Amino acid sequence: MNRRGFLKLASAGAAAVALGGTGYGFFEAGWVRIDRQTLTLPRLPASFHGTTVAFLTDIHHGPYVDIDYVNSIVRTTNLLSPDLILLGGDYCLRDGKYIRPCFDALAELRAPMGVYGVIGNHDHWHGTQATKDGMKAAHVRELTNDGVWFEKGGDRFRLGGIDDMWTGQPDLDRALAGAKRSDACLLLSHNPDFAETLTDPRVGLVLSGHTHGGQIVFPALCTPWVPSQYGEKYLRGFVQAPETTVYVSRGLGVSAIPARIGSRPEINVITLVG
Repeated sequence: MNRRGFLKLASAGAAAVALGGTGYGFFEAGWVRIDRQTLTLPRLPASFHGTTVAFLTDIHHGPYVDIDYVNSIVRTTNLLSPDLILLGGDYCLRDGKYIRPCFDALAELRAPMGVYGVIGNHDHWHGTQATKDGMKAAHVRELTNDGVWFEKGGDRFRLGGIDDMWTGQPDLDRALAGAKRSDACLLLSHNPDFAETLTDPRVGLVLSGHTHGGQIVFPALCTPWVPSQYGEKYLRGFVQAPETTVYVSRGLGVSAIPARIGSRPEINVITLVG
C-alpha cells in the first residue's frame, strides 16, 4: 500500500470509529454472517450436484483477531456440516508468530471430502514456509499451483489452486494438470484480480477473497480502499470476469484497522450445481 492509499484508509478508519461512537465498527468485525449461495460449476457431473462447500478466507489471526475468534469459526463451520472445506489464504497478520496457532485451531476442521487451501499475500509476507508447514501439520492439503481430482461412480471434477498473484508465481497449468475441456474445474485464487487474466476455458468458477468486501463501506457514499486494480468490480459476491465467473468472499478477519463498517465477516456456504 502506498502512502496515499494508507492515508485514505486511515482516514476511513478514523471516520468509522467516529461514526460508531459505541464501538460499532469493532462489534461488526466479529459479527459473522453465514452467506449461503447456490453457484453453477459448468460441466459438473450429476453425481456431484448439491455438493456443499464451506469457504473460509482472510482469517488474519493476529493483534486484531484472537484465537478464540478463530476457534469459534472452526466450531461454526463444523456445525454447518459441509461436504468440502476450502481455505482462501491470509491466515495471519503482522507477525509470523501467529501462523502456527492459527493452524492449530484450523486442524479441528472436519469435512468428508477434506480440507484444502491456498496461500495469500500476507502468508508470503510473514512466512511462506511456516504457512506451508502449518497447513501440513493441520492436515490441510495445500493447493498452491496444484490440484486434486474428486471421483465418484466414474465421474470426476477438478479442484485447483494457484499461488498469490501479488507475491507468488501463479501456475494455472499445474493447477489444472490433466483436466480436459469437458471437465468441471473449480479454482481457488486468493486474489480475484487473477480472473481478469484468465483465458483458459476449463475454469468454470473461481473462489476468492482478499478484498474484505472493502472492510469499511459507507452506504451510498464510497468504499475508501479496495485492494484491486479494478476498483470495486471484485468487491464482493458474484462477479462476471472476461472468461469465467468469480465468487468473492468478504472474508473473516481485518487488516490495517480493527474494524468493519457495512461489510460483515462471513463464512460462505456454497452449494454446487451443474
